[in-house]
Amino acid sequence: MKIKEGYMLREVAGNSVVVAVGKATLDFNGLITLNGSGTFLWKMLTEETNQEALLTAILDEYEINEATAKIDIAEFIDKLKGADLIA
Repeated sequence: MKIKEGYMLREVAGNSVVVAVGKATLDFNGLITLNGSGTFLWKMLTEETNQEALLTAILDEYEINEATAKIDIAEFIDKLKGADLIA
């Protein structure tokens, strides 16, 4: 899975936000604010990856137990899919 073309992560006033660019602005005219772990996962999703790789990376980066990390990653991916941001 990977973030679709046309969505960029930007830093605005110290916050990480996702905005649509180019043709993607026809389908998505808002912005998404991400926290630190969301930004971390988004950056990983700019390249083709899978949930196991995301889990391994988040466990290496943050002090979180595996069960909680799995749930949080699944929820994040579901939200991205719901917004049609994952290819």
